[in-house]
Amino acid sequence: MYNRRKFIKISAAGASLAALSNSALAKTVSLKPDTNLPIVISTWDFGIYANKEAWKTLEKGGRALDAIEAGARVPEELDITNGTVGRTGTPDRDGHVTLDSCIMDEFGNCGSVAAMENIAHPISVARMVMERTPHVMLVGEGATQFAVEQGMKKEKLLTPKAEKAWKEWLKTAKYSPVMNVENGSNRPGGKYNHDTIGMLAIDAKGNISGGCTTSGMAFKMHGRVGDSPIIGAGLYVDNEVGGATSTGVGEEVIRNVGSFLVVELMRQGMSPEDACKEAVHRIIKKKPETAKQIQVGFLAINKKGEYGAYAIQSGFSFAVCDAKQQDLLIPGKSYYPAGK
Repeated sequence: MYNRRKFIKISAAGASLAALSNSALAKTVSLKPDTNLPIVISTWDFGIYANKEAWKTLEKGGRALDAIEAGARVPEELDITNGTVGRTGTPDRDGHVTLDSCIMDEFGNCGSVAAMENIAHPISVARMVMERTPHVMLVGEGATQFAVEQGMKKEKLLTPKAEKAWKEWLKTAKYSPVMNVENGSNRPGGKYNHDTIGMLAIDAKGNISGGCTTSGMAFKMHGRVGDSPIIGAGLYVDNEVGGATSTGVGEEVIRNVGSFLVVELMRQGMSPEDACKEAVHRIIKKKPETAKQIQVGFLAINKKGEYGAYAIQSGFSFAVCDAKQQDLLIPGKSYYPAGK
């Protein structure tokens, strides 16, 4: 629960995000990727606000890993209009808000948490797993216990708004995720949100890190884990090549080890956009009928700082922040264009 002062603070942050997104939308253009480093990119329009926080680290010459953690914490905590990440996440079908997250640095180190409850910043816990344990992933009660042992605050994450949406859903109890509810007038608060923020950054030294954090599909089965905390699926970084992250229905990303695939395709010489496109096409080829009903998108950056994205359905967007093109929101290309 929020006290009045904290609610005002968070509401102001949400309003700032809305204003920032509108400003960025006005600057949306088709452009050639800027190769001037440092750079940070992230999925969806709410990624703009996360990028701005990450940029504070990057512009001072800071490490990409630190920028990723700082940026990802923003939607986890402050964006009350977002029902997909952190404390505002929509619960599972049993009323539990469970969070998934992972992080990966330039050395190939990685950490993740899955199905974690009562901790507002899973991206930070994922980093603790990476740096303070011999493991890659902690799940469920074990992840929560570890977070508390590391000094994280245990708190109730289910908001009154999310609880109301869950109780409304229980009246029909029919589960069918709706595509692209992250965008525009369909922002969270709409039903069945199921998405993620994925972030990739290259710092001034040319080193790449990435992160991915989510509350997963709304009204999922209790214990369900998507692609977001799985290294190689929701996120993969190879400092010699580039990095990739995904968004959308995680089951299909996991089945195709999507982010790892994108990075390997870039290793073979594909551009970031073409690599994302090929990964999407493989999902469609395996399940063409399923693909008509779901959204999956990939976002990638290569070692040069060139970036690109591709999705199954129209509506996917990504945000970019660098020294010359700050706060851009770019529409991702898709297999099924709008109106088709």
